[in-house]
Amino acid sequence: MTTQQSVAELTEGQTIPKLVHRNATEYGDLPAVTSLDAPGEPTLTWAEFRAEIAAVARGLGALGLRDGERMLIMSSSRPEHLVVDLAATHLAALPCTAYGTLSPDQIRYVARHSGAPVVVLEGADALSRWQPVLDDLPALRHVVVIDAGLVPEGDDRFVSLADVRAKGAALHEEDPDAFERMWAGIGTDDPLSMIYTSGTTGDPKAVVLSHRNAIHEAYAVRDLHDGPMHATNIAYLPLAHIAEREISIYMPIVYAGHVHTLDDPSGIVGALGRVHPQSFFGVPRVWEKMAAGLKNMLASAPEDRRAALTAASDLAREGYQRRSAGEEVPPDLAGRIAAADEAALGPVRRLLGLDKLVLASSGAAALPLEVLYFIAGLGVEIQEVWGLSETTGAVTSNTGTAFKAGTVGRPLEGMEVEVADDGELLVRGPIVFLGYLRPDGTVKSATDADGWLATGDIGAIDEDGYVTITDRKKELIITSSGKNIAPTRIEGLLKEHPLIGQAAAIGDGRPYLTALIVLDDEIAPPWAAAQGIEVPDGSALADHPSIRAEIDKAVESANARLARIEQIKRYHLIPKSWTPESGELTPTLKLKRRVINERYAPELAALYESTAPA
Repeated sequence: MTTQQSVAELTEGQTIPKLVHRNATEYGDLPAVTSLDAPGEPTLTWAEFRAEIAAVARGLGALGLRDGERMLIMSSSRPEHLVVDLAATHLAALPCTAYGTLSPDQIRYVARHSGAPVVVLEGADALSRWQPVLDDLPALRHVVVIDAGLVPEGDDRFVSLADVRAKGAALHEEDPDAFERMWAGIGTDDPLSMIYTSGTTGDPKAVVLSHRNAIHEAYAVRDLHDGPMHATNIAYLPLAHIAEREISIYMPIVYAGHVHTLDDPSGIVGALGRVHPQSFFGVPRVWEKMAAGLKNMLASAPEDRRAALTAASDLAREGYQRRSAGEEVPPDLAGRIAAADEAALGPVRRLLGLDKLVLASSGAAALPLEVLYFIAGLGVEIQEVWGLSETTGAVTSNTGTAFKAGTVGRPLEGMEVEVADDGELLVRGPIVFLGYLRPDGTVKSATDADGWLATGDIGAIDEDGYVTITDRKKELIITSSGKNIAPTRIEGLLKEHPLIGQAAAIGDGRPYLTALIVLDDEIAPPWAAAQGIEVPDGSALADHPSIRAEIDKAVESANARLARIEQIKRYHLIPKSWTPESGELTPTLKLKRRVINERYAPELAALYESTAPA
């Protein structure tokens, strides 16, 4: 960052609408939002983007959306989503994106709890989820539908986004100053938006964030990674996820960046090759799948090409591991790494669209070290971060010049992290949220008298200030012998094998640990085909002796790095991936352990029926 101002100084007095106004005024001709899904990939400049926000804000105001009210959105990542979200922000209302996988019962809960008078739905899927509960939402006044052709007839509550925009545009043309008056009184510490937690341990909580939270986070991340202005990125994860919300709404506003929206996350590999973004965030599952795909590509390459790539990758990985350990990379090794990168690794990164990355990051869960090292062998160094919805995203982060593999880095500027007596991590600072929304519309703080937030994560801080996350406080396994075991590390070691997509360590109140292991149903079929394995369908792979033997090896490899009490004694293999839709995962892809234990109770009982393993 060229300025000498601190992050706190840069944030003071700023709001999201004020920064949008700056971008439209100072960078009006630069690209703001591009749709990767629409024909021709249409782009809105910052001036055009703000004009759309103004029109929709006036239209939402005409519907009766007011200061302090909540507005729920259920939509994929698309320009209209960003526009309607920021339109509500300019009204001083609180936009909140709901996960598109919510069931009608879950929708009923968040809609009634939020008291949202206006909801914005994308299309047929969202409508089908909301229709069963619409008449049970007393606060609801209007449903805005993005896909205009799907507006139900004969119900005055429904209106198309196009009609809202058209009415708002006419109002804006008549009185442009009215839009400016809408946001002029918003302050840095006023509420900005709301996020519902994924509800791993009960009903979701409504996290209320302030303008200060979001803007400080953006400036702190930019400062830490020396990020450029006008950076490019791809919005592909749900905007209900704090990481995507910060990275694809608020950070681009602070940086006057260029967001490329992608409505289907499964198309991210192709999108990377089209955009070549400077910033890319992936939850661990995204990086795991990328690593598995690259391994398959490498295995099928001609022998001479495979040998060259493997040798180059080994050099890059060695350099990364040396720097991670705090060692200097000898000049001779550095020279060989540079030469191998130019000849072999650089072309692969260009092919994948990863050649312009300034920041590659991962969060939301632990990234297996083997995946981290494998991707580093490509010349892409993933910076792991740690944070919560309640901390507006990252509290800590590794950087390209200060990192330790296996940790989540050190605190961002202005943030403090401490370890409580029981090992729980406590955080304090300007990105800690305002509090949880109560059903009556008030906000309840979650910090103690000294401003500390208990995160629910168990961890440690080393002598250099690097934070390591051990597990969630409520997810620790306590065996029948009273041993406390962190399941996340065990599960991460199992998932290092490409055939294993998901794993759940089991053992609470039990004499020893077992595991439910889920085959990666995208990786397993081509792996089996390469081994000459023929089965009638993918579900039969879990019973094939060769697959079982490979999973046995994976379990043995994990156990070799675990203490005896942590080792997996038996496992049950599941052929089909867990998803939020199937119920075993939250929308942020965390394990719903209670659901898993209930759903697989017979299989788990069988793992503990006979005599305890040696």
